[in-house]
Amino acid sequence: MFRLLPREDKYFELFNRQASYVVEAAVQLRQLFDDFDNREGHVDRITEIENLCDEVTHQIIKKLNQTFITPIDREDIHALAGGLDDIVDAIEYTARRVMLYRIGESTDYAQNMSRVLLELARELEKGIQSLENDGETAMKCCLEIHRLESEGDVSHRAAIDSIFANETDALKVIKYKELYEKLERSMDRCEDVANVIEAIVLKNS
Repeated sequence: MFRLLPREDKYFELFNRQASYVVEAAVQLRQLFDDFDNREGHVDRITEIENLCDEVTHQIIKKLNQTFITPIDREDIHALAGGLDDIVDAIEYTARRVMLYRIGESTDYAQNMSRVLLELARELEKGIQSLENDGETAMKCCLEIHRLESEGDVSHRAAIDSIFANETDALKVIKYKELYEKLERSMDRCEDVANVIEAIVLKNS
């Protein structure tokens, strides 16, 4: 059928690709803290993933500028693409701080927070994959993301409490406090995207 105005239907495919990069970056960050002797290689891989995700984000924005009719509101497309990109940016920023601050060892807290982050990323990917055709599943994923983010907050508070209770080296306090805060920010970014997904489902239901 001839369309007077072009419609671009590939946005969801690109969102799925972004979500896969979120998961891949989270996997690498989890491995970084579990396989700390090889941390530099994991950081480099996360940087590669961040660059790939940037490319997809640019593709989405370019399509948005060229398309008259979109499957969901333009502002929601922009918010979703930007939000997914922000997660990968936050993970890359966290990984880079491990090297920049010369973090000497992994901790149980970093391992646990990176585990929660990976669970968040996987749940978010499921939500994105469901967004086009199954709003109910997408909303369930968002509820689980909110639960996981709260679990991450508990881990973050415990990590900060442990630093100030047990660490006497002021430089280590600064380094690890910053690291834990960057991990928490990465988890917060996942919840931000869940909020966007919820808004999209409610608007289009």
